[in-house]
Amino acid sequence: MKMVAPWTRFYSNSCCLCCHVRTGTILLGVWYLIINAVVLLILLSALADPDQYHFSSSELGGDFEFMDDANMCIAIAVSLLMILICAMATYGAYKQHAAWIIPFFCYQIFDFALNTLVAVTVLVYPNSIQEYIRQLPPNFPYRDDIMSVNPTCLVLIILLFISIILTFKGYLISCVWNCYRYINGRNSSDVLVYVTSNDTTKRIYQQLLSHQRI
Repeated sequence: MKMVAPWTRFYSNSCCLCCHVRTGTILLGVWYLIINAVVLLILLSALADPDQYHFSSSELGGDFEFMDDANMCIAIAVSLLMILICAMATYGAYKQHAAWIIPFFCYQIFDFALNTLVAVTVLVYPNSIQEYIRQLPPNFPYRDDIMSVNPTCLVLIILLFISIILTFKGYLISCVWNCYRYINGRNSSDVLVYVTSNDTTKRIYQQLLSHQRI
């Protein structure tokens, strides 16, 4: 009886909208690439014109800067790195190079771990949400409405929202992982066919040589 690993039951060649995992990974890489490109443009425009993202005390109840120059440069570097990782994943899925997908898969795992940590923090320290909302500027949109919500209900709503996000992110992780496995398996089968055909050719050639000698 053939033993099957427990994680192989989650392996599938199809993802959302019944498209192939390779197509889904390409679309996902392009989507992340567009998002990070837009974020990079916003950061560059903020770096070129800092006054555009500076709000006066009359607008927010206190001087508030979008980001200082040091953090802005770090954010730009992170955006460039993310664009590179997303481009590698898209190229790797398109050209069927499994190794190019690994950085994007690692980013997904890291992002999922951070969101899980946020969910655990909200669950362990529910009062931290109220403290965070109190620190927002007085003119922040819907600040008073959020403050008027029951703290227990607010925690449950946030946990439900984070759970939906984690479920969606976990599904995307499985899509990229299945694409990686598919490309790996396809490349391995191609190598096996090549080696088998090579061995067959050598045997036929050796048989022909032996017949000629006879």
